[in-house]
Amino acid sequence: MKPTPQIKPGSFLEGIPHAAMLLDKEYCILKINRLMEIICGYRTRQVQGIHGELIARTNTGNSSGKLFKKVFESGEQISVSGDILNCHRHKIPIQYTVSVVTDTENRRCGLLVIVEDISATIDCHKTGGLESAAFELIGYSPKMQKVFDLIPLLARTDASVIITGETGTGKDRIAEIIHKRSTRARFPFVKINCGALPAGLLESELFGHVKGAFTGATRNKQGMFELAHHGTLFLTEIGDMPLPLQVKLLSVLDDREFVPVGGEQKVKVDVRIIAATHRPLREQIQNNAFREDLFYRLHVLHLHLPPIRERDDDIRALLDHFLQRFAKALGKRLVGFTPEAMQVLMRYHYPGNIRELSNIVEYVVNLCKKKKIGKDMLPPYILETPPEKEAGGMSEEITEETSATALKGSGEKGCAFKSWNEIERQMIIDTLKKFHGNRTRSARELGWGRMKLYRKMKAYELM
Repeated sequence: MKPTPQIKPGSFLEGIPHAAMLLDKEYCILKINRLMEIICGYRTRQVQGIHGELIARTNTGNSSGKLFKKVFESGEQISVSGDILNCHRHKIPIQYTVSVVTDTENRRCGLLVIVEDISATIDCHKTGGLESAAFELIGYSPKMQKVFDLIPLLARTDASVIITGETGTGKDRIAEIIHKRSTRARFPFVKINCGALPAGLLESELFGHVKGAFTGATRNKQGMFELAHHGTLFLTEIGDMPLPLQVKLLSVLDDREFVPVGGEQKVKVDVRIIAATHRPLREQIQNNAFREDLFYRLHVLHLHLPPIRERDDDIRALLDHFLQRFAKALGKRLVGFTPEAMQVLMRYHYPGNIRELSNIVEYVVNLCKKKKIGKDMLPPYILETPPEKEAGGMSEEITEETSATALKGSGEKGCAFKSWNEIERQMIIDTLKKFHGNRTRSARELGWGRMKLYRKMKAYELM
């Protein structure tokens, strides 16, 4: 009897730009990559040997492993859409693709399951194509799941909201998402930075002024409150607002009316207020730098955005997201980071949070001349900064050796693994052959639109 062939994936799974898991002939898990760990909420060591269906619980028609069995027996790749239920019982919209893995003698020895998170795409449709919502909506850590659970609740009400969090955590974008999902979405979303202007100019910007109110006021001007009528006024860096203006703001919140600078007539407004700050407002109240009554007027609802250093589970997903975004913008085909580069990036503490992480990835994508981003391409200051945390989000050291997992048995023949691009190219070829070159049916089978198939075929020089 021939021994069962071994699968030695090395860094193969980590090279796939989506969540992925490798199953044996009994559809039990051999290995899941880092992105799959993030989506399902489990580590590889927790799920090895468990039936794949129990971990990747979906509504894609895979009850009792029917989908796995169909693919393994037929040898045909299948792609379907649905939802996956993670360990926190959160539903995540996914594109689910299952294909056969063969050994060096072309014998079927397992399955490769690709789970593509399409929640950002769905969220963009729901919000009318909100262009920049994607990266804030990336997050599988429990803290970010709580944020996502709160967003629809905050959008359903007109009560004031205050968003807290360090610089670069995405407060501005979350405020915009709340507005876009609210009943005020068809009206203006107006933003003003309370710390960027001197007191006199800030007052004029907020409340407007009449002609002749001060030197240079040559005409009447509407303020932000009027411009945001029926919509949302977003006051970012509210903690930097001068005390005299805090008094006037409190009056507007109470009375829903104000008098423009230099004017006499009151102006009524219907505006929802969302405020944000990176400052500890309660400490500012103690230091007489912020009014307590205004704090409680704004603090009807509260949303806190955690810093990146408290979101270890999300770093890999954010890195991959920005890598794909900037590589696409520059027309580069990059497959990811080397294990050494990823080790550094996972252990860095990101004091600038998402904004800094995004800038780092944009920097290395611009410099990269290879298929993978190496440690030597990272900004020097990252390499010089001592790590302030261990890579708690990593289940194991990211190395070639530790990413290898074997099937049960003592055989020495391994499966021939290719790069993800080679696998995807072959999937397209096989599907086109199956449908005799019919691109519409092939695209539907792959779970893509026709234009996406055309783009892929062009990229892989298949047309």
